[in-house]
Amino acid sequence: MNLNTTYLGLELKNPLVASASPLSERVTGVQRLEAAGAAAVVVYSLFEEQIIHDHLELDHYLSKGTESFAESLSYLPDMGRYSIGPEAYLEHIYQLKQAVSIPIIGSLNGVSSGGWIGYAKQIQDAGADALELNIYYMPTDPSITSSELEDNYVNLVNDVSNSLTIPVAVKISPFFTALPHFTQRLADAGAAGLVLFNRFYQPDFNLESLEVVPNLRLSTSDELRLPLRWIALLYGHVPADFALTSGVHTAQDVLKAMMAGASVAMMTSALLRNGTEHLAMVLHDVKTWMETYEYESIRQMQGSMSQRAIGDSSGLERANYIRVLNSYQDVTPGPLPSFR
Repeated sequence: MNLNTTYLGLELKNPLVASASPLSERVTGVQRLEAAGAAAVVVYSLFEEQIIHDHLELDHYLSKGTESFAESLSYLPDMGRYSIGPEAYLEHIYQLKQAVSIPIIGSLNGVSSGGWIGYAKQIQDAGADALELNIYYMPTDPSITSSELEDNYVNLVNDVSNSLTIPVAVKISPFFTALPHFTQRLADAGAAGLVLFNRFYQPDFNLESLEVVPNLRLSTSDELRLPLRWIALLYGHVPADFALTSGVHTAQDVLKAMMAGASVAMMTSALLRNGTEHLAMVLHDVKTWMETYEYESIRQMQGSMSQRAIGDSSGLERANYIRVLNSYQDVTPGPLPSFR
């Protein structure tokens, strides 16, 4: 049975990749991921804010240019555990390459070219096999148009990819009006891979203190449907490798990702919730399923449920909306009680 897959030109032993998370903060953590069967690891992100701090220009960036990014005055939070500086990040990449044999993918999180290009080159020089650009920006300024925002993203990808010799993947959110066109533009700008999708962590309100409270909710398998659908629609039409992230918890989730057309399935929440050894269990279940249904390789199933492969693609498009509504069965046990 051949579990090999190719992502960003890298030959991987299986499609299970550990995405950026605290699990990669220590060399021993990445070694445990490799031992559990991870085919590659995306290292925790180096944030643009950390690069700004490194250049000792924080006050300058906070006070300059706020006419175009109105939220920038309050954008930078206390970075807490993610306060590891850029130099330490580069050293960590180097140490990981000495400690494990699986590919190491660096991660940059931000919205502007600025210091990214210089650090992207240094991440490459530190030994990273690829780089993931995590474009995490919430457009809250009404004066910024969607075209301007997309142009900024495309220019960023073009600038970074042209400065590197290692492949670049782009992690994006689903919140784009014409996602197929936008992903095509990213591929044309040099993105070798697309990671679908970034999760914007939603804040909550504390009614006692009247404060906005950030908190983290781990994903569930229910969140798989959104990236699953879009990868199935884009596979074979946009010339890039696809990584499915958000909602990958079980072997079934991994198999669905492959059939949609993903090259890899990325896990974080499942590993944080269940421990690193959960990855080994998922990999075992993938093999068992493939044996049961007589699949000889991962590549045999990749894209088999994509829009390009299936005869009737209405299930992935708008017609499916009506079918979903009609499929609902009202299970209310009798009439509602009277409250008069």
